[in-house]
Amino acid sequence: MSEFKEAISLIDIIALIIFFSCWIGYRYFAELGKRGREGLVGITHEYRLQWAMESTAREIPVACASLTGNLMNSVSFYASTTIYIIAGLLALFGTIDKLEIITLDMHLTAEVSRELIQIKLLLLIFIFISAYFKFTWSLRQFNFLCILIGGTVYEKNMPHKEHWLRISKRMARINSQAGNEFNRGIRAYYYGIASLGWFIHPWLFIVSTIWITGLLYHRDFHSKALKILRDEYPPEYRDNYFFIEKEGYIKEHLK
Repeated sequence: MSEFKEAISLIDIIALIIFFSCWIGYRYFAELGKRGREGLVGITHEYRLQWAMESTAREIPVACASLTGNLMNSVSFYASTTIYIIAGLLALFGTIDKLEIITLDMHLTAEVSRELIQIKLLLLIFIFISAYFKFTWSLRQFNFLCILIGGTVYEKNMPHKEHWLRISKRMARINSQAGNEFNRGIRAYYYGIASLGWFIHPWLFIVSTIWITGLLYHRDFHSKALKILRDEYPPEYRDNYFFIEKEGYIKEHLK
């Protein structure tokens, strides 16, 4: 343990503090409060709510099941890929001597100890293990969504408006929870790329961490995709739904 303490310098500790502050802090910044509702997380939840509301109008919800299956395939791909990345990183522990030589050949940092390289590899492994758990939990929640879709009451059998709203919100929330976990896994990949800068120099680690955080912020709050979603579909849409009965069916209309 003392060898690890001696291997890590003050600038390395500062870089790690900045890294974890950005990684953990950005999650709460992007997902909670008013700011979160204005970003991609909040806007896509509105679309998920619309999806849930419209699903009751489909007598056989094959389209909903197909869409959910596509989402699950994406999550499964990332979960499988993450396992291979973790295996590759574990294999690198047997080639630390070569990593040490490569790092020194770059001439961008002072001599790096074997223990510090191990710490850097452990950080990468921790990041991708975290991503794996995010992806697998997301996959399980998409399975829950499939169950909810299968149990959705068709509009002809809908007892009242409150029941329709309740099941729609339940489906939208589990859909959003699964989507958020997937986003957190993807975000871990981004910060895994940032941590690669530590192998070159702690200052590059700090710069890459700040750059990745800025990139995520731009995409979540100032991207063209967000502008399109916000312009085409204002969040107030969900508040304008109401029921009217027509020819024995319950239909949804906008005010």
